[in-house]
Amino acid sequence: MSQHNRPDPTPLLFAEGLDPQEVARLLRPYGLTDWREADANIQSLAGDPLTRQKLGAILSDLLAGIAETADPDRALVHWDRYVQATLNRGTLYDYLRESPRLLHYLCVIFGNSPAMADTLIRDPTLVYWLASPGVLDQAPTPRTLRISLDHMLSNVSAKELQLDALRRFKRREMLRIGMRDLLRLASVSETTTALSDLACVLIHAAYGIVEADLRSLYGRPRERNRRGEWLDSGFAVIGMGKLGGRELNYSSDVDLIYVYSDDGMTTGPDNQGQRASQSARGITNEEYFEHLARELTHALTDVTTEGTVFRVDLRLRAEGTVGQLCRSLKSYEQYYATRGQTWERMALLKAAPVAGDQQVGRTFLRRMRPFILGHGHPTESDSRRLLLEVRGVKDMIDRKIAKRGQESRNVKLGTGGIREIEFLVQSIQLLGGRRMPAIWQRGTQASLKRFQEAGLLARSEAETLAKAYVFLRDVEHKLQMVHDLQTHALPEDAQELTRCAVRLGYDAANRSEAMACFLADHRSHTEYVNGLFRTFFVHPEQSALLRRVMKRVSAARG
Repeated sequence: MSQHNRPDPTPLLFAEGLDPQEVARLLRPYGLTDWREADANIQSLAGDPLTRQKLGAILSDLLAGIAETADPDRALVHWDRYVQATLNRGTLYDYLRESPRLLHYLCVIFGNSPAMADTLIRDPTLVYWLASPGVLDQAPTPRTLRISLDHMLSNVSAKELQLDALRRFKRREMLRIGMRDLLRLASVSETTTALSDLACVLIHAAYGIVEADLRSLYGRPRERNRRGEWLDSGFAVIGMGKLGGRELNYSSDVDLIYVYSDDGMTTGPDNQGQRASQSARGITNEEYFEHLARELTHALTDVTTEGTVFRVDLRLRAEGTVGQLCRSLKSYEQYYATRGQTWERMALLKAAPVAGDQQVGRTFLRRMRPFILGHGHPTESDSRRLLLEVRGVKDMIDRKIAKRGQESRNVKLGTGGIREIEFLVQSIQLLGGRRMPAIWQRGTQASLKRFQEAGLLARSEAETLAKAYVFLRDVEHKLQMVHDLQTHALPEDAQELTRCAVRLGYDAANRSEAMACFLADHRSHTEYVNGLFRTFFVHPEQSALLRRVMKRVSAARG
């Protein structure tokens, strides 16, 4: 419904004694369903007679703005909370009258993401930053993020204050990323890249803060080269999963592996101050880097009044939860050569250095390559075993999802979900990556494009899978941006499903049709993905795709 067809809402502010039916008539066309609460919020927004007049000048645009959002009722609640948090509501209303763009931004945030609304309510001036030239026009590069963060860090020196600065920086940048997403200024791929770039910058900054603190205690870790010369030892943070593939979610854990270059000893502190006295003789590199890994994990995960930087998942390291937090390059190489499993090969396909010493990170990847891609051309029995192992993992996931009743609702792990696309991509990479190295890409979308170019997937298959992947990842984003929770399941409640559809861009003017169209699209994508997945893993003997892959791999020279 256009603004011209909606009633003038200002009588809510200036007419006395409106009966409930008239209040409902004025508010219903704006998508508001709880007339009493909406009216109460509007009266609270109004304040004294002067600010009431100023609110009246923007009320029609405000209500029209929230009418296009997922939850107009909740938007008004957030508007009230935000105005209460500002220093001068009259000045704010004057500014919003002169800046329709800023008014629109606030409506979009308040009606779509309670988590983003909380960020603004916590720091109301951030909205002026959002409206500054260039802030939303394009995503910042890793370099500009580092420069901005370094400037913020330069204002504080204490370790804990620096870590709190990281938490504030993350909140601000997440607001920018979410706003670009909701305004359709960024594609799904651009959003996942922006989230991943931000994570890498924050993790590297946290590493620098923690390492400086440890070096003041233990000195520099060192190792001997082949000529017996002492060299500084390096430490790398390896991003796994969606972080390694630069495909991070709004509320992802970050999957990390910590690795250092070689064994040796630290130099001991350069001075004999109060902190240095406890460890003047230095410690082994193994001890030092275990301390570093533990302290870095705490720096990222600890919760303060400023929130947290990231949840960290370290279960992909050697020996999982019972393994050392950090290992040397040699130790990792020996582990994978003797004990590595298929699921670890699949996990390492996305591995990428995200912080610390990049040379150590690149060396780690180079040494892991033989384990990841195997030796020689996979035989038919090798291929069959790989497919059976992957299918076994997926069957286990299916049983867990079935217990939750989410087979058709979980966009990540359910039937036809993101994980089926990822397993298909990673299995093809393991089957053909050694002889066709060009198909080994960390990102799912980039991999599908390479598969098409290599003749492994037909153009229609690659494009349809890519569209399904983008759709499902977009749904995942819109679920997680609501409350900043790591959720992957579509809501069972029809109203919440409708709100999800509106966040995704389906027409807010006809909400029942929006939900129906969304569910139809979801069903279409997941049915296609699951059909291809089943022919590849459940009925491989009948799979034209598998035959095509193996034929192309066999013909490749490598």
